[in-house]
Amino acid sequence: MGKLNLSNIVKNVRTVISKRSPEILTGIGIAGMITTTVMAVRATPKALALIEDKKIENDTEKLTPVETIKAAWTCYIPAAITGCLSIFCLVGANSVNARRNAALATAYTLSESALKEYQEKVIETIGKKKEQTVRDAIAKDKIDRDPVSSKEVIITEKGNTLCYDSISGRYFKSDIDKLKKVENELNRRMRDEMYISLNEFYYEIGLNPTSIGDDLGWNIDRGYIELNFSSQLSDDGNPCLVIDYQVTPRYDYR
Repeated sequence: MGKLNLSNIVKNVRTVISKRSPEILTGIGIAGMITTTVMAVRATPKALALIEDKKIENDTEKLTPVETIKAAWTCYIPAAITGCLSIFCLVGANSVNARRNAALATAYTLSESALKEYQEKVIETIGKKKEQTVRDAIAKDKIDRDPVSSKEVIITEKGNTLCYDSISGRYFKSDIDKLKKVENELNRRMRDEMYISLNEFYYEIGLNPTSIGDDLGWNIDRGYIELNFSSQLSDDGNPCLVIDYQVTPRYDYR
């Protein structure tokens, strides 16, 4: 039983280290850089003493740069080794993050492709009208899980229709014509600029930016902004326009 528990503990420790390796390597790298600085400072008095001894030995008041390095370099070997290890840790952390981000982007692309194929097959199988019925049911579920009675309604001065953004989960006042106008304007801009961030869309419809709004967006190579609208009733009985996205904003849109 003790061996089994020890085996599980070792396995769990390995798993945690593997998952947290970028953070661990970064922490070691930063600590190593601090240690390198401290070691270099502490080695300086000894290096100065060796330089002075070398001046006396050579009977000169000033050493050449090469002579100075030869006289004192050994004092900085520990600091140099620590500094190199620290750099290795920081580079390793960045490398692990780069590999993970590449894997995440690949998985995201595959999921997005599979979802698009699924949506196209659903429309082909049951028809556009029934597919919209399914979308409406999903939109209804979203506002039921996130009722307006528990949220603040943002007044944007861009309309009086209650709207719900399915990504940020925010209720706000606007109207469908202004939303479509923003959609068209941003798609026109995207033809020139190649990409548009989610926060740019939020800005145009009168909403404040979100923490992930600059990391998500649309790229012209993957399709234009295409809003889907579903008319529902909120929990307080008022009409609510639920906004979804035919082409969802991506992380690697730039």
